[in-house]
Amino acid sequence: MRRAAAVLLAAALAGCASMDAAMRTATGYAQSQGLISESQAESLNKSETALRRGSQDISESEEYYIGRAVAAQILARYRPLDDRDLNDYLQEVLQTVAGASDRPAIYGGWHVQVLDTEEVNAMSAPGGFVFVTKGLLERVRSEDELACVLAHEVAHVSKKHGLKTIKAARLTQAFAILGREAAKSYAPEQVSRLTEAFGGAVDDVVDDLVVKGYSRSKEYEADRFAAEYARAAGYDPNALKSFLKRLESEPARGGLFKTHPSPAARLAELGRLEPPPGDVGSAARARRFAAAMRSL
Repeated sequence: MRRAAAVLLAAALAGCASMDAAMRTATGYAQSQGLISESQAESLNKSETALRRGSQDISESEEYYIGRAVAAQILARYRPLDDRDLNDYLQEVLQTVAGASDRPAIYGGWHVQVLDTEEVNAMSAPGGFVFVTKGLLERVRSEDELACVLAHEVAHVSKKHGLKTIKAARLTQAFAILGREAAKSYAPEQVSRLTEAFGGAVDDVVDDLVVKGYSRSKEYEADRFAAEYARAAGYDPNALKSFLKRLESEPARGGLFKTHPSPAARLAELGRLEPPPGDVGSAARARRFAAAMRSL
């Protein structure tokens, strides 16, 4: 078995371009030498295909179901705010900025939920699930600022920042296909372990969103595209800068302050932003914002 393992490891190091051929050659050689059985060779080939597919882009429907699992974990940690009018208002603004993004139409649609916590934070799960805390909304001063906050989360989803974290953990099709193969070849306990591994990886993604946050480069990228989306939707992208300037005076404690670069660093990265043409911050928009936020 050591000899077979060495052959298979060499194939794995051959590179992605020749992975399929190398793995199948190595598996065939191991079988011809009597090192593995025919059924083991078949299982290895199917497992190898699954791992290769796990490095590819997953479908939008798979992204949705992964995101829904992440969203369920977030809602287990935070209580949703029971304010239908406020949630409906945020949904309208979210749809507006998402409509100006790279992914205006997404499998299952875009969804936002206010979380009933004084923590200042906003999060998004793959598949279009966006969460904004009551504490953050209490610090927003206009619909333009709100649109920029939501556009930042839309950018995370549009650029698949959370999904890329999952792919690095070999989730997606790899676990699904390996699970199907395991159901045929392995004991129930091993199938159970694969299922637990999927659940644990979702926990890791939630941990990245809630505790550790994305990398600085991903946060800066989300800010840049948030400004673009907001402007394309008719909002003033400079409202993102005014919101960040307000956060500069806040004491750094958990939430967004822990999972994002400092407001000062984000402001430095943003630079000069062009406002959209036409009437920005109309009286009607201001009245709508004030009415929606009155419950807070």
